[in-house]
Amino acid sequence: MSWQKTLVIGGARSGKTAHALSLCEPFSKRVYVATAHAGDEEMISRISKHQKERGAGWLTVEAPLELPEVLVKLHGENESLAGSGSEVVLVDCLTLWLSNLMLAERDVSQMSDALVEALYGLPFKVVMVSNEVGQGIVPEHALGRAFRDAQGLLNQQIAKLSDVVELVVAGLPMRLKP
Repeated sequence: MSWQKTLVIGGARSGKTAHALSLCEPFSKRVYVATAHAGDEEMISRISKHQKERGAGWLTVEAPLELPEVLVKLHGENESLAGSGSEVVLVDCLTLWLSNLMLAERDVSQMSDALVEALYGLPFKVVMVSNEVGQGIVPEHALGRAFRDAQGLLNQQIAKLSDVVELVVAGLPMRLKP
């Protein structure tokens, strides 16, 4: 494969993660970067379901807030984290990461820029999952609007630097880039 960075984007329950996992299957050394925070029973159940769906053969690294730092660490410690080096890293998902940042009152713009910077020059393939938020209604509350705006801007930044962008609708991937 000639790609280095792939963005898989779509609506909630569209099949984004399943598609992203399928893109990573050909590789023997895979790292799953989980951004979810198990804050309640329902989220714990979702995380457990995701773990079962991806099966064995994945090194899991949790990064609910420090995603750029984790990617840099994976680069710097690639040998020790995945044996002889990871071939592909799946980040699932940018949407939860961004909402975690907002709830922790972190500087979203600064962290988004740090993520973009971290993605340049990684020696492994990266597949990133994110929600498309621009096709819904305008949220009623200021926090919802701020989240939608920040997610839309982050998605644009990631799409711009990605070699491949695929939109998933009803489990069907559609190539947007190249």
